[in-house]
Amino acid sequence: MYASYSEATLLDALRAGDEGAFAEMYKRYSFRLFTVAYQKLKSREAAEELVQDLFENLWTRRATIQVEQLDHYLFSAIKYRIINYIKTQKLRAGYQLYMQVSVSEKNTETEEALALNDLTAALLAGMQDLPEKSREIFQLSRFEHYSVSEISGHINLSEKTVEYHLTKSLKLLRRYLRDFLLAVLPILFLLK
Repeated sequence: MYASYSEATLLDALRAGDEGAFAEMYKRYSFRLFTVAYQKLKSREAAEELVQDLFENLWTRRATIQVEQLDHYLFSAIKYRIINYIKTQKLRAGYQLYMQVSVSEKNTETEEALALNDLTAALLAGMQDLPEKSREIFQLSRFEHYSVSEISGHINLSEKTVEYHLTKSLKLLRRYLRDFLLAVLPILFLLK
C-alpha cells in the first residue's frame, strides 16, 4: 500500500507518526544513501552508521520537520553527515598525533630529568672523595661562581694554589664520573 504513496503523502503520514510510511521511506532511500556514503568514506560500517543516524533523526523529529522534497532533504542530509564525519575523523587523527608526540616528549623529559638527577648525585658523591681544601675551592668556583682571585682572597691561598686545587678536583671528578657513566650506560640502553 505505501509503495504507491507519493513523497508528499509519505511525509504527511510520517508527520502523523505512521510507522509504515517511515518503513517505506527507509526502503526507498536507505540503499541509495548508503551507496553515496560508502563511495565517499570507503567504510561500510561508517556508511551504515550515517544512514541509520539520518533515519533515526528523521523519525525523532517527524512531528516538527519542515521538508518539502524528501529526496532532496535526505541526500542533502547525508552529504552534511559525510562532511561532518570526515571532519571528525581528521580532528581525531590530529588529536591522536598530538597525544603521541606529547607523550613521547614527556617520556623524554622524564628520562632526561632522571639522568640529570643521577648525574648530580654522582657528582656530589664524587665531591665527597675530594680532599677537603679541594672540595671547598671547587664548590666556591662551580656552585657559588667565585673567580679564582675571589677564592684566593676568601681562603688566603695564592691564585696558583687555587688553580692547582681546581685542576686536581676536575681531574678526579672526571675520572669518577667516567667510571659512573661506564657503569650506568648499559642500564640506560636496556631501558630504551
